[in-house]
Amino acid sequence: MDYELMETCKEIRKEIFMQAYHAGGAHLGASFSVADILGTLYFGGVLNYRPEDPGWKERDKVILSKGHAGAALYAVLAIAGYFDRAHLKTFCQIGSNLGGHPKINEIPGVEASTGALGHGLSFAIGIAYANRMDHRDSHVYAILGDGECQEGSVWEGALSAPALKLDNLTVIVDHNKLQAMDCLEHIVPMQPFSNKWKAFGWNVVEIDGHNCSEIKEALLTRKPEIPTLVIANTIKGKGVSFMEHAPIWHYRMPNEQELPVLMEELGITEQDLKEESVVRQ
Repeated sequence: MDYELMETCKEIRKEIFMQAYHAGGAHLGASFSVADILGTLYFGGVLNYRPEDPGWKERDKVILSKGHAGAALYAVLAIAGYFDRAHLKTFCQIGSNLGGHPKINEIPGVEASTGALGHGLSFAIGIAYANRMDHRDSHVYAILGDGECQEGSVWEGALSAPALKLDNLTVIVDHNKLQAMDCLEHIVPMQPFSNKWKAFGWNVVEIDGHNCSEIKEALLTRKPEIPTLVIANTIKGKGVSFMEHAPIWHYRMPNEQELPVLMEELGITEQDLKEESVVRQ
């Protein structure tokens, strides 16, 4: 296990919460769930990118289809050096480009405007196909939510990518088994989930979505002429004990009793909050 990478992922969660604290809200559960996946992509030696040159033509691209977890992507991009970390304090403020969902051409490092669920996979397929037509070596990574996979457009994309033989495409499903209102299986059951993708012609890898070593190995997996689907088994709200596995934390802020617990578990100090309070006034 890469302990330095684990510490970076903890720092990502801290920055996610500080954005939410300043803004008064964010999709904390979904953002914490995907933090280790994004952290490993950007800081685990997987992704080819240049923060000083966001438009570098040979870069790999990450499409966060579950755009409601945008606070996680912003935290990662800031830590990676795409923009000043102090800018995270403007999250969801009037005049800020850091909105509740990512927007392309407004935020360095954001490759697609997302948030309308079900669109990101097809967008990623289009980029991967264009890369192949341009004889470009770049890889495309799309991160989907498992609840998002109830969208019909996801399964249209799931049919298309193997037909186009897009081995330069990796899709990661953040499989935390919860969606906005309840457990996934209580709304639209998805099992057998991996077998569905296999039947559509994908190379399917199933991992612990909070184990950085497993994540890295899966993200570097390739099979000739076959796209890869990584089912990352995660915990919604990961990193904060009272948020884990709880549907209520899809969009909610901690109360006075919960906040000290969160601060201890994420390594947030009173001084951190005081600095934020000055900004908020």
